[in-house]
Amino acid sequence: MLMSVEQLKEEVLRQSPEIRAYLARELLASLDAMSAMEIDQLWIDEAIQRDEELDSGTAHAIPANEVLVRAREHRK
Repeated sequence: MLMSVEQLKEEVLRQSPEIRAYLARELLASLDAMSAMEIDQLWIDEAIQRDEELDSGTAHAIPANEVLVRAREHRK
């Protein structure tokens, strides 16, 4: 049997402050979060753009080992 909104609220209010805070954060985040499909599409668009830039010569690839060296130096 499904709970009514009022029953759900009462159940949540019986929980510890930590659990209520966790649920509040999750619920608020769900209001602003993009769907997984929207995020996936943004990454697909970014990958296509980067591929086009590499093909056109407006961007160049950096070898992974060079990127790792730079990252390690940056952390120091």
